[in-house]
Amino acid sequence: MSQDAAPIRWGILATGGIATRFTQDLALLPDAEVVAVGSRSPASAAEFAAVHGIPRSYGSWQELAEDKEVDVIYVATPHSAHHAAATVCLNAGRAVLCEKPFTLDVASTQDLMRLARAREVFLMEAMWMRTNPAIRRIVELVAEGAIGELRHIAADFAVPGPFPPGHRMRAPELGGGALLDLGVYPVTFAHLFLGPPQHIRAWASLLPEGTDDNTGVILGYDSGAVATLHCGLLGETGQRATITGTKGRIELPRQFYRPDRFTMIRGTDVTEVDVPLRGHGMVYEAEEVIGCLRAGLIESPLIPHAATLEVMSTLDAVRAQIGVSYP
Repeated sequence: MSQDAAPIRWGILATGGIATRFTQDLALLPDAEVVAVGSRSPASAAEFAAVHGIPRSYGSWQELAEDKEVDVIYVATPHSAHHAAATVCLNAGRAVLCEKPFTLDVASTQDLMRLARAREVFLMEAMWMRTNPAIRRIVELVAEGAIGELRHIAADFAVPGPFPPGHRMRAPELGGGALLDLGVYPVTFAHLFLGPPQHIRAWASLLPEGTDDNTGVILGYDSGAVATLHCGLLGETGQRATITGTKGRIELPRQFYRPDRFTMIRGTDVTEVDVPLRGHGMVYEAEEVIGCLRAGLIESPLIPHAATLEVMSTLDAVRAQIGVSYP
C-alpha cells in the first residue's frame, strides 16, 4: 500500500464461523480495515463487533449496506441467503465479495451479475481456492506444459457426519446437501484446469429431506480428458486431488482446496514444492478484491464472472441428474 492510499474499508455481513476466519485474516492486511458488521440479530452483530474490535454494528443487512463509509461487503451467510444479501448490498452501491457457492443456481447467479453491471459495482465469488498461491503456481505449471496434455483430474471432499435432522446441511430450504457445500470445490478444481465440461454424468444417494449425502460426478471433455469427483456427508475422505497429464502428474495433499504444498512427479523425477500460507488462507481473496477496487474494476480477472457461471451451470446439471431441487 502506498503511503497516500487509504485502507479499503470492509463490512462483514453475517457473524458465523467463516465470517470470523475472514475477519481474522483481514487483520493481517495493512491496507484493509473492518469498520462495520451487520446481522439480522442486533445482539449477534454487537457481540461480533466487540470480539473483533469493529467500531459499528447493525441489526440489519440494509443498515450495513447504507453505511457510506464501507467500501466493500463480505457476504458470509449460508448460501441460501447469498442472493438476497448481495442484492441489498449491490443496490446500495457497495462492492461485494460473496461466499461460495455463489447462489443456489445459474438464474440467481446471472441476476446478481446483471445487477452488478447495471450498477457498475464490483462483484466477486469468494472462491478462495482460486487465489491460493500453491494453486496459482500449479495453474502456471500446467499452462507451461510441465506435465503434458491433461488426461485426468481427481478430487474428493467429504466430511464424517452424519448430520441430525434439521441441520442446515440437510435442509433443502437452506441449499443443503453435499453438492453445493462441498462439491463446489472439486467441480471448481476441475474447471480451473479443464474449463467447462462437454459431458456430465452424476449419481447420488439422497437423504429423506431430498438433499444429497453421497455424490459422484464424472465430467468429460472433447479433448479426451476426464474428471472424477466426489463429495459426501457420510465419511471423511482424504480430501486430496491429482492432476494427470501425458508427461507426469501433480498431487495435492489433504485439504487440496487450501494447499501449502504439492508434489510434481515426472517419471522418476519427484519435486516437492512448499508454498507457505498466511493466516487461514483467506488473505489472498481479500488482496484480490483490494487490488481490483484500487484498479477501478467491477470484475476480477482471477475469478471472473464467466468462471462462476460455468461452475454453477455444471452444479445445476448435476443437481438435475441426481434429483435434488430447492424450494
